[in-house]
Amino acid sequence: MTEIKDKIHQELLLKGRKLVLLKGADFLTARKLSEATGASVGTIYNQFGNMDNFILEQNIQTLDELYAHLSVLLPDKNPYKNLNRYVDAFVAFVLNQPNLWFLLFNFHLKSGSYSYPKTYLRRLWKIINLWRAEFLKIFASLSPAEIKVSLQVLWLSMFSLSSYLTLNGLDKMSKINKKNVCKLLLNTYLAGLSVLKK
Repeated sequence: MTEIKDKIHQELLLKGRKLVLLKGADFLTARKLSEATGASVGTIYNQFGNMDNFILEQNIQTLDELYAHLSVLLPDKNPYKNLNRYVDAFVAFVLNQPNLWFLLFNFHLKSGSYSYPKTYLRRLWKIINLWRAEFLKIFASLSPAEIKVSLQVLWLSMFSLSSYLTLNGLDKMSKINKKNVCKLLLNTYLAGLSVLKK
């Protein structure tokens, strides 16, 4: 019985992911998922409890894919180069998976007081810790509290800006190259911290 339930669970996740990839994050509802999979809405809620839990599982997979994408980069001796390479890889991932990334970003935007489970938060920290290792090589003299806040500001800025990368509507209004805007933010931020450090 558990095997059948697991198979249904995985099948729903797989079909739901395809639905988001093809149609977009806004298209993902219990009714649309039911139509795409042939499973009843009741079965979907029986498997996940609610659509927030379903989306959370999708987002966990997206974060795992992002971590895999970033962690294969071979480090350079120069931490500035490494951080720039992480940003390049991050941007490439978002641009290649805009619907999945928008699903993740939008979930954070709408979640309000939603309490994220530890399994989800651990995945976010794994990604942040990749950046942290390089950040510490540059700003080792900062206090632990300053490092924590600085990294949070950097990640939140990148995360917020990443939502812009998923939108095509802004392309006509802005001449900024999507591939460069995050690097510009990173390097301006690092330069500002270096000045403040002195």
